[in-house]
Amino acid sequence: MSLIQSLAIMLGREPSKPRPEEYSDAARAIHEAKRAHKVNKEELAAIAAEQHEAHKNHTWRNRRWLTLVVINLLFVLSYRFDVQLIEGALTASRVIGFHFADLNSALQVTLAFKTILINLIIGTSTVLFLWWLLGGRTFCSWVCPYHLLAEWAEALHLKLAARKLVKDHVLHRRTRVVMYLIFAALAFGSGYTVFETISPTGILSRALIYGPSLALGIVALLLAIEVVYSRRMWCRYMCPIGITYAVVGAVSPVRVVYRPEACHHEGACRKVCLVPHVLDMTKKGFAPDDRNGIGADCTRCGLCVDVCPTGSLKYEVKGLDKLL
Repeated sequence: MSLIQSLAIMLGREPSKPRPEEYSDAARAIHEAKRAHKVNKEELAAIAAEQHEAHKNHTWRNRRWLTLVVINLLFVLSYRFDVQLIEGALTASRVIGFHFADLNSALQVTLAFKTILINLIIGTSTVLFLWWLLGGRTFCSWVCPYHLLAEWAEALHLKLAARKLVKDHVLHRRTRVVMYLIFAALAFGSGYTVFETISPTGILSRALIYGPSLALGIVALLLAIEVVYSRRMWCRYMCPIGITYAVVGAVSPVRVVYRPEACHHEGACRKVCLVPHVLDMTKKGFAPDDRNGIGADCTRCGLCVDVCPTGSLKYEVKGLDKLL
């Protein structure tokens, strides 16, 4: 997938099956061999057993949850014990003297005040390099505290949906782009960082560090909507932060790679993915190459890596042969 295609899909374009000329010779050979092979009952039973075992694997999810908790806890402990190791919150901070500024927050401030502050330049440069290095929407799944709460809300939603008590309502993915433009226009027109006031990321980060506020009601409302109406609504369809980091991390050396040769195409990876459109290539006959980097909208959460029974999805550092 080209960079332009990846960004277009991130901005809301629906992914599609590659054109015949877009397949590499290696991919074409893999797809032809799979079409010619007829799966027997023994193979189906083995596949089912592999899938059952894979669903017990939570290696990357546990690593990610631990990282997310530790990062946010460092902010809390640094403030509570006044050690000045980390000052500020996720939206803007100083870590051992180095300025860090959330890219979306910095854009909101720049639009609101219509000036470029030197601390923002320093802070965004540091963050820009970090998230380019890690890639995709890594911030969303490995750092954002709302993401963790939304995962737990999603688990509750799925249990209720299994009992047919709730139904997931799918929104258009371009809603996020519209929200991005609305918040940018509001900041520029009002001179106030409107998004930062209602952003669940900022609200939760400040609540953890400085104590709870009435703004937590916004977070509770969003979680309630996600449980009963639209699964992962904020992260999947509305939050503009994801767009910012997806663009920055689109050409990152760290990525999730899909290799179709051993894939059973059972779709378990797409079921657990926050942004399943990035895994369209895992459908039978869709992968254009024998080694495919997942697109810019990938959160690098690792859920697909955990659940894949054959290891067809893995983390990779571009340019290095060794897979993590």
